[in-house]
Amino acid sequence: MKPEAPATAGGAVAGFLGNPVVGMAPWIIFSLLVGPGRFEIAVVLALAATVVLVAAGRIVNRGSSWKLLELADIAFFTALAVVGALASDGTQRWLETYAGEVSNIALCLIAFGSMAFGTPFTLQYAREQVDPEYWHTPTFLRTNYLITGAWGVAFLVAALAGAYGDLVQHDPDNLWTGWIIQILAIVAALRFTAWYPDVARARARRAAGLPGPEPPRLSVMFLPLAGLLVPIGIAVLIFDDAWWLGVALIVAGVLLTKVLTARDAA
Repeated sequence: MKPEAPATAGGAVAGFLGNPVVGMAPWIIFSLLVGPGRFEIAVVLALAATVVLVAAGRIVNRGSSWKLLELADIAFFTALAVVGALASDGTQRWLETYAGEVSNIALCLIAFGSMAFGTPFTLQYAREQVDPEYWHTPTFLRTNYLITGAWGVAFLVAALAGAYGDLVQHDPDNLWTGWIIQILAIVAALRFTAWYPDVARARARRAAGLPGPEPPRLSVMFLPLAGLLVPIGIAVLIFDDAWWLGVALIVAGVLLTKVLTARDAA
């Protein structure tokens, strides 16, 4: 998010609340929790997270502008809470089954829609952390387009996985379509969000002939994903019949972690 200049927002808390990932937290909470018998708790937690994070952002970052994502958080989860409270039993069952896909598609549309209108939603956060002189530089704009696009792809993958589990497998709680694939997509977007700005900053400095560190390697981004294969393998051993796949994932996670760690240290 900050490819060419250090952050100007003061304090760790202000920096945390000024991160677009915080704005997506209610959507992530909701999409991972919602399911049969869990709609009410999922929407309550998502709406509570929205209220707390938006209020904290207004208090800590005084003068901060309202963000597209914050407004979408408030509108979407308030609407879901109202609809859920007034819904018939049939509508309630539909929401329990498909609200996760609806939320993922909604955030996907927000991401790609904001890009189509020339203002990827991460720009609103990034501009509060970077000096105005960098706002219109190609590196800054490209970084925000790529990060916003990464999140759009992540939520599209989550929506497709959930839809496959619901419509084809008729199993909203399927371990792979309801949890593993969606979590991997979100973690991958998180890692890209953390990794790519450092790459963009390093490349921009080298292009300008300025001293600085080498761009982080791909291994830096993929290392946490490799490590995630181990708990996924354990989950497969416990909750799935394919014990051999669980063992394979654990072994692959351990080996990949060692390889990527060694490559990063080289």
